[in-house]
Amino acid sequence: MDAGSAARNVVLVHGGFVDGSGWQGVYSILRNGGYNVSVVQNPTLSLEGDVAATRLIIDALGESVILVGHSYGGAVITEAGNDPKVAALVYIAAFAPDRGESVNTLIANSPPGGPVPPILPPQDGFLFLDREKFHASFAADVSAELAAFMADSQVPWGVDGLGGSITEPAWRVKPSWYLVATEDRMIPPPAQRSMAERAGSTVVEVAGSHAIYLSQPAAVSSLIEQAASATTSAGSKTP
Repeated sequence: MDAGSAARNVVLVHGGFVDGSGWQGVYSILRNGGYNVSVVQNPTLSLEGDVAATRLIIDALGESVILVGHSYGGAVITEAGNDPKVAALVYIAAFAPDRGESVNTLIANSPPGGPVPPILPPQDGFLFLDREKFHASFAADVSAELAAFMADSQVPWGVDGLGGSITEPAWRVKPSWYLVATEDRMIPPPAQRSMAERAGSTVVEVAGSHAIYLSQPAAVSSLIEQAASATTSAGSKTP
């Protein structure tokens, strides 16, 4: 890698039901590799609010930001990625909505016969995953102890986050990379592949659960480094 030309700023955006602490393994690998890494703590109350929180972090950085999103964080980076400082997008088992789409619409149009995320009915405008099904559905490849902690420390996900629609998808003008988690029980792998193909993303497939950002930080970091190496400045896709 040419450290003088490759993008060095990485911003990590978490998804629903969790917070940014799950990125610690990826953060450590990238920091040790010389990257400047920031982790967004999304309020997860609304897509608009989470995009604003992400832009706060981007604003504090220099040029050539690699914007990384896991799960619902993919919707956040799809909108926030229009910032001129953002050079590339990296989706980790993430939603990549098009204009006018939301996580809600993508879930509704998921391939038939796939796994159904165990999302409980809304409570006062917030969503939770069924604690008893959390390990199998969200984090099957982490320890039972860690999965139980994640289930018991869930961040309430506002229904406005789920329903927030994209105004302008950044992947239409920015290069993107996509990691498909082939054992995902939250976002079906066929849906991941379809979104990645539509976005024109460079794709890698890794056997892992929806929590692959936590369980396999080396694989996730490798894809981010690939995106950074290929990105020298905040540019646009070649027509």
